[in-house]
Amino acid sequence: MRTMIFGKTGQVAGELASITWPEGSSVVQLARADCDIADSGAVSRAVHRIRPDAIVNAAAYTAVDRAESEPNVAHRLNRDAPAAMARACAEVGAFLIHLSSDYVFNGLKQGAYVEDDPIAPLSVYGRTKSEGETAVRSEIERHVILRTSWVFASHGNNFVRTMLRLAAEREEIRVVNDQRGTPTAARDIASAIASIIASIAQGRSAWGTFHFASGEATTWHDFARAILDASGLRANLIAITTADYETAARRPMNSVLDCGRIAREYGIDQPVWRQALATVLAELRGSLDPGSGAST
Repeated sequence: MRTMIFGKTGQVAGELASITWPEGSSVVQLARADCDIADSGAVSRAVHRIRPDAIVNAAAYTAVDRAESEPNVAHRLNRDAPAAMARACAEVGAFLIHLSSDYVFNGLKQGAYVEDDPIAPLSVYGRTKSEGETAVRSEIERHVILRTSWVFASHGNNFVRTMLRLAAEREEIRVVNDQRGTPTAARDIASAIASIIASIAQGRSAWGTFHFASGEATTWHDFARAILDASGLRANLIAITTADYETAARRPMNSVLDCGRIAREYGIDQPVWRQALATVLAELRGSLDPGSGAST
């Protein structure tokens, strides 16, 4: 099984580079310098040159607030690029795994979102991700769209690294306590992707949209508390409402994902985010500056 991965520096892309792939796998990972995914012609040429069995799209525009002022860039990377990948994928007979987001939902549902729930994004980012999903579905039948949420890792821009940096800089940190979701480690997402590819290679395929996220829903405030407690940091954590914290983009108040389908079809269970958090914090303790590169 020859797998081609778009993306090399993002959180999930970085973990895809470090996980152990099944025996017999061949993995080719492309950074932006290798292929600019904003150029559909470059995407097509890269796919036709490598001619993979599977393509993973781990590249995206993920700056949620900045997308409000850069909608054209977000659309090129989150809608047009996946469309080009899906077209090229179909042309060479490969299948596509495309990462998407909980932000395609508006957060008004009381319970966990299932795959068939209506999408209604609140932000440019969410809208471009939902349009990317539509583009993939229209271009290729053999696809797996994997929606996930609240991604964190020991590298990249994410909530864990931001909290550690702020705790080192401030005596008080204000975090919203009325948005619920499920933190998900990038390494767990990468492992799920590898497992799906292995299943398909063995003839056990299920196409369509799937949710994959950790179990145990929480709020941003309570996630921050878990981060600080596990790190032994003592910053004063203040719970605030979404209305108290103005951002350019609106976030869903509830983005909890029901992950029953991926368990039934691929045998992939929800990981425990507290265990993954402990691993990430241990990795960060070994670095000189655990908060470098994080953003508020």
